[in-house]
Amino acid sequence: MRIKALSAVVLLSAALATTLGAAKPQGYLAEGAFDLMQVLPPAPSAGDARYKADRTIFKKTRKLIGTPRWQFATSDVKTDQRSLMADFSCAVGVSLTPEDAPRTEALVARARVDTGRQTNIAKNFYKRRRPFLIDHGKICQPEAELADSYDYPSGHTTLGWTWALVLSDLLPDRATAILARGRAYGDSRFICGAHNESAVEAGKLSAGSTMQAVRQTPAYQTDAAAARTELQRLAADPSTPRPTGCDMETKLVAQRVL
Repeated sequence: MRIKALSAVVLLSAALATTLGAAKPQGYLAEGAFDLMQVLPPAPSAGDARYKADRTIFKKTRKLIGTPRWQFATSDVKTDQRSLMADFSCAVGVSLTPEDAPRTEALVARARVDTGRQTNIAKNFYKRRRPFLIDHGKICQPEAELADSYDYPSGHTTLGWTWALVLSDLLPDRATAILARGRAYGDSRFICGAHNESAVEAGKLSAGSTMQAVRQTPAYQTDAAAARTELQRLAADPSTPRPTGCDMETKLVAQRVL
């Protein structure tokens, strides 16, 4: 009987994951409900202090090439949901996968539509060039992958900070570790050389301010309640796989590079 019950749970989880992921997610916010451009400071321009600081940071962080922190930044390049769930597993304390946490995955899939949309509006307005196009220096991913988008704000950082904010909503007792990982995920972008440091800060502001509006929607609140229950159940279940390599990750997250 126990085996049959477990099989039923597995099948139900798989069916739910398939249903939740079948259609392209829609965001929580109606069009025009939030305007990041009224909140975000302008992108740095040639000659101003922020622009000079960005160039200095890009050059100085090239010394991290080949170090463990550089490898960590390289591993943060992927932006699919499965990879982000793995990235935050140590901070959460359990191994997150779309199969085991489909409601959590679906919650962020919707929220990232809203935060990503706002960041893309700003990117296409400012059209700021990426740092490696201004100063010569190696980056941790192929330049061709970044050829069709702009620097400010950082989309990766927006995504990572969206995950951090949602997960800290769901598991406030793990908020310190979760938000630290989200900050490090953003830092990985200027360590990588794919973004300027100001674009990383702008990505966090984009995600943070947009999420303030997202959190007020009844749909988000309902979905968050279900995801919270899901994560609490996983954390309480001793059979839930735990992530490995967390001691090293904690050291890398804590490493300050500026």
